[in-house]
Amino acid sequence: MSTTNTSTSTDSKEPVAVASWSLGQVGRRPPLDTYLRQLWRRRYFIREEARSKVAGTANRNLLGYGWLVLNPLLMGLGFYVIFGLILNTSRGIDNFVGYLMIGVFFFQLSIRCVTGGTQAIRSGQAMIRAFAFPRAALPITVVVREVMNFMPTFLVLAVVLSVLPPDENLTWRVVLVIPAFLCQTLFVLGCAFFLARLGHIVPDISNVVSVFARFWLYASGVFFSIDRFVDQPALQAVMKVNPMYSYLQIYRNSILYGLDSPLWMWLLAVGWAFVFVIFGFLFFYRGEESYGKAQ
Repeated sequence: MSTTNTSTSTDSKEPVAVASWSLGQVGRRPPLDTYLRQLWRRRYFIREEARSKVAGTANRNLLGYGWLVLNPLLMGLGFYVIFGLILNTSRGIDNFVGYLMIGVFFFQLSIRCVTGGTQAIRSGQAMIRAFAFPRAALPITVVVREVMNFMPTFLVLAVVLSVLPPDENLTWRVVLVIPAFLCQTLFVLGCAFFLARLGHIVPDISNVVSVFARFWLYASGVFFSIDRFVDQPALQAVMKVNPMYSYLQIYRNSILYGLDSPLWMWLLAVGWAFVFVIFGFLFFYRGEESYGKAQ
């Protein structure tokens, strides 16, 4: 039975039961189950906060929401010219345009979530000091915001794939994009949790993440196939373990080629998602009491 304290209402003079944990020190980390309940009760706040950030970013640009579409399109065009035409990495890849666009669009989603996560606590200091709420809402808001940003981008991707030759081989497997996307979202959410606390401790981590992102881009097979390294099995194995490689290949197999992705790829995709989101959340939760303190 939980311990309760009582307070007296000035109007009715009747005692009111109050949970003892709620009368503790401001900013103190509550028990994990309580913390999760508090977080769930603030789901509407998270959604509206993410929506307002999307609208605010769009309103600061002349083209507004158009940049959500133009950025990945221009990046994809740049990669196509450099890697597809100049370096000829398209050799041996069916429907290279679709292959490249899927890689660029979905990879950029992950990068935006990860880099946004590094700044989640520092950029939310004013809110942290003004309101009592579970701080995990801040990195969650970052990921929700980027998913909202991605929705119009995904529609543009669908249009591009449908009008540019060669035609994709659409089958029932296209529905597998949904569980793959959920896994990718959980994975980057775990990264955002982990890096939010790390970014609070070490401000320079955002610069390290920017450098790491370049290596991650090349290691994910965004604009080339790892079949190019058939004579380097160790390098192939490292790339296959990379979670983004599995997510991108599942998308390509499901949307472009109508193929079943191998079981090991799905196991890695699901495993990375749940391991990272659980570990990242617990790591973030352990630092709850420190987020209102200046570093």
